[in-house]
Amino acid sequence: MKSLFLTNEYPPHTYGGAGVHVDYLSRELSRIMDVQVFAFDEREPLPDRPWVKGFGFDGGNLPCPKNLKSVFGALQRCLNFNTSGIGPDIDVVHCHTWYTHLGGILAKLNYGIPLVVTCHSLEPLRPWKREQLGRGYDCSLWVEKTALEMADAVVAVSQGTKDDVLRLFNIPDERVHIIYNGIDPNEYRKGDSTKALLRYGIDPQTPFVLFVGRITRQKGIIHLVNAIRHMAPDYQVVLCAGAPDTPEIAAEMKQAVDAVRQTRKNVVWIDEMVDKATVYELYSQAAVFCCPSIYEPFGIINLEAMACETAVVASAVGGIKEVVVHGETGYLVPLKQQSESPFEPSDPEQFSRDLAERINELMANRALREQFGRAGRARADEKFSWTSIAMQTRNLYASLSKK
Repeated sequence: MKSLFLTNEYPPHTYGGAGVHVDYLSRELSRIMDVQVFAFDEREPLPDRPWVKGFGFDGGNLPCPKNLKSVFGALQRCLNFNTSGIGPDIDVVHCHTWYTHLGGILAKLNYGIPLVVTCHSLEPLRPWKREQLGRGYDCSLWVEKTALEMADAVVAVSQGTKDDVLRLFNIPDERVHIIYNGIDPNEYRKGDSTKALLRYGIDPQTPFVLFVGRITRQKGIIHLVNAIRHMAPDYQVVLCAGAPDTPEIAAEMKQAVDAVRQTRKNVVWIDEMVDKATVYELYSQAAVFCCPSIYEPFGIINLEAMACETAVVASAVGGIKEVVVHGETGYLVPLKQQSESPFEPSDPEQFSRDLAERINELMANRALREQFGRAGRARADEKFSWTSIAMQTRNLYASLSKK
């Protein structure tokens, strides 16, 4: 049996949870079956990973609005996927993120290959993408809906995501399968190094609360920055946050951070995407990890922090509630949201205060946060193995080949 992954993210160019998922799942699957990867951007073979072919695209000269170039670039590469060597030995095409879904649609229609789509997020629940894509957001909505409703199987990364899929799309329950994201416990584990802390001006002797993620509406980072003024002054705040979706949200982030720095000096902003070694170190040395997302189908960053034995404070949304156990591996902060787009907190100030309250509680209680950290590591080991996830995925493929 051979699977073909279609993905926009793949090492060394990964920037989000979907890219992490594709990297680890394709590697683990390749141990038990044949796997090929078609990915955006030019690629060179990487050691210990499946065969990969990269598809570059120079959209700089496209005579269209700037925010549509990524949309048309994605659609063009999906066409190129189908005209550049999908072999007759491919048994299933597996798409990740809407950017590649048209590739899967065309492969199913033209080659008769079963289509599997993993839902790392759902476009109707990310209305802030219109800020980034303009009318291209309507295209992403259409592509995703078409792919999901014609797929032979849809993989939801949490029960919450499955519930959303069934609510938003016309798909029978039996075609939607829950397969969680995972963690490599040998890579994500507590370490002792403080080199990265010193490099970024973080005091290793003073505890800090950590955020890791992109600057997007989805990740809720503005609400965490607004929470800083309610935090106790005796610990550091480290924001490892880069890759803003738009210039507007980048400016909003800068303004918010500058404002809190007027009254608090121990706020460190790492405004770039960092390498894995740095992320491991930040997770390991943090006293508390905070995930203030307003939408999170799974929230793999919480699992990464837990694997590094760090207590978590996270918003009680989506798949986060299936990863973080309230009162055992961290705290879940209730979030009342608008019932319609853009799904922001109904009371942003209260949400920020609630985040700060839980962070303050843990920062003042070392024994409790260390207890949560140990429990988080145990949960990561027991519940989220890539070996198990790969076997579940292979079994799903096999069920489709029998139909």
